[in-house]
Amino acid sequence: MLIYEEARLKNDPKANFGRQYQQCTISVMDTIADPNITFDDNGISNYYNEYKRQEAASVLTGVEAEQKLQELVTKIKASGARKKYDCITGVSGGVDSTYLALQAKKLGLRPLIVHFDNGWNSEIAVKNIEQIIHKLGFDLYTLVVDWAEFRDLQLAYLKASVVDIEAITDHAIIGTLYKLAAKFNIKYILSGNNVVTEATLPRYWIWSKTDHRNIQAIHKHFGTIPLKTFPFFSTAEKKYYGQVKGIEIVCPLNYLSYNKAAAIATITKELDWLDYGGKHCESVFTRFYQGYILPVKFGIDKRKAHLSNLIFSGQMDKSSALSALSMPIYKQKQMQDDYEFVLKKFNLTEHELDTLMHIPRKEHSNFDFEKSIWDRHPILNPLRPLWRMVRR
Repeated sequence: MLIYEEARLKNDPKANFGRQYQQCTISVMDTIADPNITFDDNGISNYYNEYKRQEAASVLTGVEAEQKLQELVTKIKASGARKKYDCITGVSGGVDSTYLALQAKKLGLRPLIVHFDNGWNSEIAVKNIEQIIHKLGFDLYTLVVDWAEFRDLQLAYLKASVVDIEAITDHAIIGTLYKLAAKFNIKYILSGNNVVTEATLPRYWIWSKTDHRNIQAIHKHFGTIPLKTFPFFSTAEKKYYGQVKGIEIVCPLNYLSYNKAAAIATITKELDWLDYGGKHCESVFTRFYQGYILPVKFGIDKRKAHLSNLIFSGQMDKSSALSALSMPIYKQKQMQDDYEFVLKKFNLTEHELDTLMHIPRKEHSNFDFEKSIWDRHPILNPLRPLWRMVRR
């Protein structure tokens, strides 16, 4: 089993893209595995200013937040009049989605709860979802993915050696929510996405979650069976559902003075929610991906982004973040158990997985990806001014 060594990476010019190691003076973002990070004269990284821009644009507080939230709730209830559901939201058993479901109940909303089961749920996640449904009285729709297909798709991503293996799960969740919203004539999708805990994430660590072409291209190169049931969702479909069907994604947590620690305390008390460890670790594969694949194969410790975001939003100080980073990403026993579980689920030997871990990184853009019609068909570019006029 390969081991990740942060100290060695700090002194590795390759890990720092030929630069001297540097860490943000405010946060714990640094030069390791991030070629796009920049610093001002005071040593503050670009992520701080990016966070502040998003906060100013999306996060409301006080009376303004109360008014915005009430306006949103009024619109949602009106759109769902005489319907079984007035909104739809996904749950994973994690903090954000659980807290959002609880707030939806308190606000008098009637969401359809959706869970995407990709075969990697932890026992704790399953228990948390059961508690949400039992205590809040909502209906649950669970999409159970075809495991043979999903396994083949995840293995294709490992073989392709691209960074964002989780894009396929996120893609399927987004597509499922839109399609179910259309099926039940629901106009609002409640999202647990929020600025104060999730705005910070280097682009070098992720890829577009709505890029169905990239998923298809990677699977075409490395997959072994047809994807007959995977819920692909194109940008064109998203525009159709949004502009024609009038379905809108809204993020209520941006109006609720969302505090991570307080949210955990609330859902623990009111829903008997169980803590599963790190951010998004309600999934065994996500825990393994963030705790082993990303740091060992790509030199990425996602905790830096998660902790820095909490620093930017005033929910943590830097010394506490550094203390958290000094702890191992994985507890040794948990890592060993997950490692063996992943091998069994994927039907891989230890040698086969380690071989995949040693393949150099390849970019998602090395494979076909979704482009605008103008990029795909340059011959049409002379018509772009006319198209802008038509849209206006």
